Amino acid sequence: MTEAAPTPGATTSTGSTTGLRVLQRVILPVDHSPDVLPLYVDGRHASPPPAKESSSSDGARTSGDDEEDSFKVSVAWDDALADSALWSHQDPDDPAARRGVSVRSGRRLSFGTYFNAFPASYWRRWTTVEEVLLRVRVSGDATVTVYRSTAKGLNQPIKILRTDGEPRTLEFRLPLKPFIDGGWYWFDLSAGESEARLEEADWCAATDRPQSGRVSIGITTFNRPDFCVDLLRSLGAASEVLEVVDEVFLVDQGSQRVENHPDFAEASKGIADRLRVIDQGNLGGSGGFSRAMDETVRADSSDYVLLLDDDIAIEPEGILRAVAFADLARTRTVVGGHMFSMYDRSVLHAYGETVARYRWFWGKAPHTRNSHNFGYYSLRHTPWLHRRVDVDYNGWWMCLIPTSVVRELGFALPMFIKWDDAEYCLRARTAGSPTVSMPGVAVWHVPWHDKDDAVDWQAYFHRRNRIVTALLHSPYKRGGRMVLESFEAQIRHLLCMQYSTAEMGLLAIEDLLAGPERMHPEMVRKMGQLRELRQGFADAQISGDLESFPPVRRRKPPRKEKEHSSPGSKIIALVMAALGFARQALPVGKLARHHPQVAVPHQDLHWSLLALFDSAVVSTADGAGAAWHQRDPKRFRTQLRRSLALHLRLLRRWPRLGKEYRTAMADLTSSEQWRQTFGVTRQP
Repeated sequence: MTEAAPTPGATTSTGSTTGLRVLQRVILPVDHSPDVLPLYVDGRHASPPPAKESSSSDGARTSGDDEEDSFKVSVAWDDALADSALWSHQDPDDPAARRGVSVRSGRRLSFGTYFNAFPASYWRRWTTVEEVLLRVRVSGDATVTVYRSTAKGLNQPIKILRTDGEPRTLEFRLPLKPFIDGGWYWFDLSAGESEARLEEADWCAATDRPQSGRVSIGITTFNRPDFCVDLLRSLGAASEVLEVVDEVFLVDQGSQRVENHPDFAEASKGIADRLRVIDQGNLGGSGGFSRAMDETVRADSSDYVLLLDDDIAIEPEGILRAVAFADLARTRTVVGGHMFSMYDRSVLHAYGETVARYRWFWGKAPHTRNSHNFGYYSLRHTPWLHRRVDVDYNGWWMCLIPTSVVRELGFALPMFIKWDDAEYCLRARTAGSPTVSMPGVAVWHVPWHDKDDAVDWQAYFHRRNRIVTALLHSPYKRGGRMVLESFEAQIRHLLCMQYSTAEMGLLAIEDLLAGPERMHPEMVRKMGQLRELRQGFADAQISGDLESFPPVRRRKPPRKEKEHSSPGSKIIALVMAALGFARQALPVGKLARHHPQVAVPHQDLHWSLLALFDSAVVSTADGAGAAWHQRDPKRFRTQLRRSLALHLRLLRRWPRLGKEYRTAMADLTSSEQWRQTFGVTRQP
């Protein structure tokens, strides 16, 4: 991002715009897909019909029990937008094609949306900017109304200007002082008796740093060449973004090489002079992203390294916004992007994430909701979105880190996957570098709920890395409640007949008890061990064909034809757990050894249900297969004893173990140690 040039026809009363920095440009989606349009423009003006809301077990927001209300909102939005806007022809080679839109006579279009409203409270809290200049270039019979919101979500118009005829730039100087707790700015464009057109608009600020910082991009991939090719194509088409990019490091750790994809040459053409593909053995996300950090630090030309996951689609404009925010931040700041669903593209998975210190578990930040659907509930009509959200970390699907922070803190911990991003941001925060999850900076990512990573091979890394991170950063004696929760998780897996998952949890604790010096060597060998371990467990054998399992049979039908539901209280849950434990004293029924007693869809999976059966066919989260869970009382008792012994040992050793890991941190994250690991896995 370069210095903003003076705008022809500017009406500002303060004279020259020299020294202005463009913070955020108003943009439109490339293809005007109805799935993403609500993130860019809004054709609704009255509040949407009230729709019921509910929370799923993981806190995700849903449209409620009455889906008809949500349908009405969606249809009303589509009709209003189609009635208001006239889209220009999009030339993918013309960057200006995403800047303009016409509004029909007598209609209005709002830019109070996720990608185009200005998140004033974030700039107020974290940067040196005290005032922004909104420049709106319009033509025709146009009225521009500027709005602001409060942290409570109350909206009010604050400035109105009208113009008629030839293109003209309207300017609005807007202070950031009243946004200490939250609030946004945005504008609406209305057409009078004839059509109005937005030519372009942006949000600027006077600054002593008008020139943009430089960034290198690090992409880690494992056997996702199709996704990577699409991502490279998007980056290559964003010519204005590439002006601030030094290099793009594609760390390919898979056997299906991106360079062998038939569309690779064409897709990488736009960034060919900046792209460097690095073949590396599979070191997981922490190994791939650490390699990108290392290459960026070695080159010594970039101010930032931007980490991107491979299974994403990106809004390239977010790169410019993240760099501008980091450039003008009061202190070195990690700038994260939000994550939308790749499959339901108006759904924002999480608006901000924190670590619950006493439980030592990640989750949504206070006062936020997961899985917010902008297709039904716009920014302007959703009060909780107007409160500023402060976070502990941001996922590495999109995360901008100052290279000065990397030089000081080192690279990621050798965790392979899971918790590496959270740990790094916590480490940075301790060193005085906060993380900001920045509205208007985002990617579309394969959603979490389509993955079984809490029970498949990744369960090992979930358990080990959560405990390691707590050893390093928990403020509570012996990790607060975390060790107890780890033991409770073991019990749930055992009651679910997920013996492979329980075994990986045990292995995770045994490995971390062995000390931090094992973490780097295990980056290379652990995946093979986990694959071999899982081969010995029926619940880890996935089949894509339900006919491969014996037919479901029960000795007795369900009582009064009522199927079991999840416990509604802690007391009922304890009773169900006790019944599940008591069942382990009984032998497995003869019929259940040869036939599953029930088929359980993934959405109905719960420990209290599976604890009632001797065997069950359980489908996977992605819907692609299923596994036959079979109760094994002997294995249950053996794993239960080991679980209790290991968790007690972990509690006893916690203070000394924490000291060992904190002492080893500098070496584990050092460039010297990481380069040795890169060398072991480097491909010829």
